[in-house]
Amino acid sequence: MKKQLLFLGAAIIIGLSGCGNNTSNEKGPNNNNESKQEVMKMEVNHSARGEVPENLKVEENPAYKVGSEAIIKADHMKGMYGAVAKIVGAYDTTAYAISYTPVTGGKRVENHKWVIQEEIKDAGDKTLEPGTEVTIEADHMKGMKGAKAVIDSAEKTTVYMIDYTPNTGGEKVTNHKWVTESELSAKKR
Repeated sequence: MKKQLLFLGAAIIIGLSGCGNNTSNEKGPNNNNESKQEVMKMEVNHSARGEVPENLKVEENPAYKVGSEAIIKADHMKGMYGAVAKIVGAYDTTAYAISYTPVTGGKRVENHKWVIQEEIKDAGDKTLEPGTEVTIEADHMKGMKGAKAVIDSAEKTTVYMIDYTPNTGGEKVTNHKWVTESELSAKKR
């Protein structure tokens, strides 16, 4: 009985985690792959303090205004795709998909979406090219801060910090960093 409870507890913890590793192009809730399942085992900072880098530029005219709602078209975390997002912040920057090995050890994370220009050490103002090796200053996931990473892709865009409740149930996620403008759609009235 104790073994069954231990297994059940571990399954619940794994089921509640997951963020940022998507080796596909966010095709929806049926996009199950081994890499995503591995990330679900990692510790994720689901609800952050809402702090942003001090040099991050606020987007003056975002498609989704702060305080408005939108539908999430990304599946960075379980229960995210199709959930309603409340826009907490909108910023003008470059978003990067990166691959890195956590400084705490463990399996390499491939195509993590997203880290922004201001979360990369000594990134400067110019967009970094795919293949560039960088050091990450973001702490979205355990073992990310200080990790050496490789840029997989770059996208000059508006990024959004959002609050949402997973459509699979569970606690509300606050200050999730980041979704891009293309990962949101207008909420139907």
